[in-house]
Amino acid sequence: MLLHDLGQRLRARRVHRGLTQAELAQEASVSKRFLVQLEGGQGNISVQRLADVCGVLALPLDQLFRGLGPATPQLVALVGLRGAGKSTVGAELAARLGLPFVELDRRVEERAGMTLAELFELRGEGHYRQLELDALQALLDEGHGCVVATGGSLPTSAPAWRLLRESCRTVWLTASPGSHLARVRGQGDLRPMRGRPDALGELQAILAEREPLYGQAELHVDTDSQTVEIAIDTVITELGLVSAQG
Repeated sequence: MLLHDLGQRLRARRVHRGLTQAELAQEASVSKRFLVQLEGGQGNISVQRLADVCGVLALPLDQLFRGLGPATPQLVALVGLRGAGKSTVGAELAARLGLPFVELDRRVEERAGMTLAELFELRGEGHYRQLELDALQALLDEGHGCVVATGGSLPTSAPAWRLLRESCRTVWLTASPGSHLARVRGQGDLRPMRGRPDALGELQAILAEREPLYGQAELHVDTDSQTVEIAIDTVITELGLVSAQG
């Protein structure tokens, strides 16, 4: 099973980089027969030859093996501003991986017994931050793999952001400020514009302020230039995740 999963990861990476088996074999100085066996999960694997193949694919060995084996669940966390596509990409990514999809803010609302709007109005941001951290820790303590969409401001909470990066593969879904605003409006949520004549300018300022934090995520995926399907393929390939669909 381990060799099969490893072979599937290598094949996905090769296809993602647009290489044929013959081209990869030539660049890595290995035989095509070896590569066919490697991708097929067959035979004995030479560590040096495996390293040669990974070198051509720009795939670190630790990334290739990360998450393989029965003891390590796949945990993927999506970060970014509202309208980045976290719910859409997250739900479909979870389906591809055969994992549950969790929206962390919904867990916060369950703990609070009220909506986020009510929570901020009645208890304030400090109480929200504590519930957010508690909800994240509880989710991780469940010990199961999942894809989690976080609140847009989570990286501004140092304890929660540190815990998330230490425990999950983190992906920043990026988009232009205009796309963020248009997507939120398209969902029928007019709150970002209500009473704000320069909503776009405010959003640009928030994004500029948070970019250094979002940039600490392991992988950055632009949802403006890619379809949802391609974005998901990118996440799976670049993070070396194991798809339940083969």
